[in-house]
Amino acid sequence: MRRAKISIIGAGNVGATTAHWCAAAELGDVVLLDIPATEDMPKGKALDLRQSSPIMGFDSAVVGTTSYDDTVDSDVVVVTAGIARKPGMSRDDLLATNAKIVSSVAEQVAKTSPNAVVILVSNPLDAMVQRFLQVSKFPSCRVLGQAGVLDTARYRTFLAMELGVSVEDVSALLMGGHGDTMVPMPSCTSVGGIPIRRLLSEERLAEIVDRARKGGAEIVSLLKTGSAYYAPAAATAQMVEAVVKDKKRLIPCAAYCDKEYGVGGYYVGVPIILGSGGVEKIVELKLDEQEQADFNKSVDAVKELVAAMDKLMAG
Repeated sequence: MRRAKISIIGAGNVGATTAHWCAAAELGDVVLLDIPATEDMPKGKALDLRQSSPIMGFDSAVVGTTSYDDTVDSDVVVVTAGIARKPGMSRDDLLATNAKIVSSVAEQVAKTSPNAVVILVSNPLDAMVQRFLQVSKFPSCRVLGQAGVLDTARYRTFLAMELGVSVEDVSALLMGGHGDTMVPMPSCTSVGGIPIRRLLSEERLAEIVDRARKGGAEIVSLLKTGSAYYAPAAATAQMVEAVVKDKKRLIPCAAYCDKEYGVGGYYVGVPIILGSGGVEKIVELKLDEQEQADFNKSVDAVKELVAAMDKLMAG
């Protein structure tokens, strides 16, 4: 049986750590591509990772490269390429530079892996997924963004820390754009099946929701010289697993919504069923009044971001 081929574009902290998770879980053979100042960097990281395989007991092949020729006919392509956030920098500040990088990646992936499912991780996430779709001309179901899995993981972590329970017992959902306007959904949050509002006051829940929204910025401020990568990479690997194993996971991802939720043709975080075909279904929930208002605000922020990007790229 042929192993899945997983290509990761960008061998920085997020890309290399995603390669680590995917290889260790034997999700497939991994190609780690970057076009760095030091041409041999991705080869070095891949060789180092492969040499861990006898110790950790996995047989996935890991190859480092600077050529898209090595990524031909990938089943899944993960795009982490782009500059990372620095302290005081918003995701939006990354817009112009990363839109150009993602445009170049989309052109190459369209040529080399036209049938791949593509998972974007580059920030600002919702605009970068839109850009990849615009340039690649792929079906929208095969282009999606990793955001909701990470944001939900942060939310679940903070809830578990607050309540002193296992993270495995915390079930949660977030929607909307990836950033300060994301929409944690208390109505879809429970611990061991118990609705979260029975365990926490509205005030304390609101504080945890706010911390989840700012989870990435909190890490940036602590690291000083970089941004989060362990959790983003783990979240991405979970999505890769859902695709290569056709697991039909019901998880929140940045998916292209047209009529769904009345979005009108933009990428936004919604619950989806993720399998070998990519986004196999968008799950539409009936939102309460506050959730709908917050979601609309988040969608408006995504639209403004995409409009700014389109203007920059047209110029």
